[in-house]
Amino acid sequence: MATPISQCIFCQIARNSSSTPSPLLHFDDKVVAFQDIKPAAFRHYLVIPVEHIPTVNDLQRGNEHYTLVSHMLNVGETLLRRDAPQSNQYRFGFHQPPLNSVDHLHLHCFALPFTPRWKQLKYLSLGPLGFIEAEKLLEKIKPLSPIPS
Repeated sequence: MATPISQCIFCQIARNSSSTPSPLLHFDDKVVAFQDIKPAAFRHYLVIPVEHIPTVNDLQRGNEHYTLVSHMLNVGETLLRRDAPQSNQYRFGFHQPPLNSVDHLHLHCFALPFTPRWKQLKYLSLGPLGFIEAEKLLEKIKPLSPIPS
């Protein structure tokens, strides 16, 4: 497990869950979820790993990271279905460097529509420099051998 970075705001949130500026929506031994401080959609949550992983570029193909990202996605989906069941569209993904705002892996979870609409520009899939959908990232890091049950 990577050592937390003391200046990393997301590491601080993950370690000090009781004193965060935004209430936690979920926490367990692997991930923490909370509302984005500058929401870009009807509902906009972030799911972060407790372990400090700087960016999607630091994820390795294999069971460990595949399971972590799958868990992050599952938590985000569960929260949005609970808090925004009336939304007819959800979106999940990660910014890729150099467009990531915080160097701690974080999954953006949206219940659409974007508000205001122009904010969707920040979350366009632009290939290797843009926003990568969670499912595409999972395909990139999927283990080559079957995941044990």
